[in-house]
Amino acid sequence: MTFSIVARCALTGQFGAAVCSSSPAVAARCIRARAGVGAVASQNITDPALGNQALDLMASGMSAEKALGHLCATTQNIAFRQLMAVDRAGLTAIFTGDKGLGIVGQAEGPHVACAGNLLAGEAIPAAMVKAFEDSTGPLVDRMLLAMRAAMALGGEAGPVHSAGLLLVDAQSWPIADLRVDWSEADPIEELSQLWSLYSPQMGSYVQRALNPSMAPSYGVPGDL
Repeated sequence: MTFSIVARCALTGQFGAAVCSSSPAVAARCIRARAGVGAVASQNITDPALGNQALDLMASGMSAEKALGHLCATTQNIAFRQLMAVDRAGLTAIFTGDKGLGIVGQAEGPHVACAGNLLAGEAIPAAMVKAFEDSTGPLVDRMLLAMRAAMALGGEAGPVHSAGLLLVDAQSWPIADLRVDWSEADPIEELSQLWSLYSPQMGSYVQRALNPSMAPSYGVPGDL
């Protein structure tokens, strides 16, 4: 029911994740990221707890591969899960259980991992990785290119309805957490429009958190 990407920017050290699904509100369940640690996606028949557990293991010093290996060895019902992770070194790992739904696929490269289930075709994750690797610029822009590459090959076997993205930098909180929880049209395009609206303001919101006395005005009625 889902395809997604987890990635690290080799230039900035930012981590990000993006996801799309036929199910509503997919991002709330499936993608997690932590500054200085990594990004994780937990999907297929989702256990949202696994994302945070993988991040805790990577924060303790495990690589992405060792963290997912530990979860696979110690977690009940792991055959139902599909997991992806990228760590602080840009190393990646993917696990797809035997009970993955429909057509499953996965692909990875330096700083990026992509996977999906109930896909329109097995080649979709590899196309996502290629789109990411062939692009430059901000991490979110590159992830969105990967998501569009998935849709260009058919995306899921059925229509998709929700999408989301997550971006972390140096702060303890996400600097972007954007979601399209339900769309009858194209949730990835709507997510891209949200990013186009939000990204020019993102730095100002960070500054307001860190140093509000020096932050730009809010640009709303009544603001001095």
